[in-house]
Amino acid sequence: MSEQSKPEQGRSKQGAGKRGAAKRTATERNTTELARLHVKKTYKLYVGGKFPRSESGRSYAVTGPDGAELANAALASRKDARDAVTAARKAHRAWAAQTAYLRGQILYRAAEMLEGRAGQFTEELSAATGKEPHETLGTVEAAIDRLVHYAGWTDKFASVLGGANPVAGPFFNHTKPEPLGVVAVFAPQDDPLLGLVEAIAPAIATGNAVVVVASEAKPLAALSFAEVLATSDLPGGVVNLLSGKVAEIAPHLAGHEDVNGIDLGGVEDAALAAELEATAAGTLKVVRRPGTAGSSLDALRRWVEYKTVWHPAGMAAGVGGGY
Repeated sequence: MSEQSKPEQGRSKQGAGKRGAAKRTATERNTTELARLHVKKTYKLYVGGKFPRSESGRSYAVTGPDGAELANAALASRKDARDAVTAARKAHRAWAAQTAYLRGQILYRAAEMLEGRAGQFTEELSAATGKEPHETLGTVEAAIDRLVHYAGWTDKFASVLGGANPVAGPFFNHTKPEPLGVVAVFAPQDDPLLGLVEAIAPAIATGNAVVVVASEAKPLAALSFAEVLATSDLPGGVVNLLSGKVAEIAPHLAGHEDVNGIDLGGVEDAALAAELEATAAGTLKVVRRPGTAGSSLDALRRWVEYKTVWHPAGMAAGVGGGY
């Protein structure tokens, strides 16, 4: 073999090696693209600031208006409801003791986080309701506005609902609104995000902790909203969110002795609503009946009770001395 032919053979082998490497890279890339699977979201409960599955291990299929399966959601049990009430009671005292300013800042932060994920919620609501994206975007924006609205009420409602009372005597008499404690909320069935926000925002703005049962047929946006709350500095347990069958969960919440109020706005079965109201009366709960409307101030007033304080302003005449 001549000396001249050796470099030519080397170049030929080098070119063949490059072509082989290019083929291998293309093959590996195609293989990777074929093997890439879409990571489907797992929709869990939100209890005590954590995202557990149902203790029963059950789930149910959530479908869109066309019958197509969207995802699986956890099917909450009686034990999950009890755990949620326990978490809410544990969180309530510290939440009620926070300053009104801080509660307002946290609600405003939730609005900020929801604004940042508006695209995701628009898609989830469109899939759940069958509405066009521009319609569901309006719903998401309305939910953001509600959070901002109630954030502004946190340091004002006490002045509006309370105040000094005129009395005939040497006393100061003041009335102050205080939170009920733990409120169970059944979110509207056909308004899975905005209705949810309108139900829970006034309750937590006034210092309550809540246990929420999401829309039974359309729970996905509500379960995603729990992720917004989890990243908004809201203490764990202030909001606890369950998904599942209203008829299964509701009786346990209505009869629970550690629940102080119950919002039946999302209970569409009139017979079930009447039964729940009767059960709630056994433990003297405040009840909001289905179909009850009102202003935002009415919504705030619904979940407070009033504490009146008497303070002596001076001593009786002839005794001497005074404050």
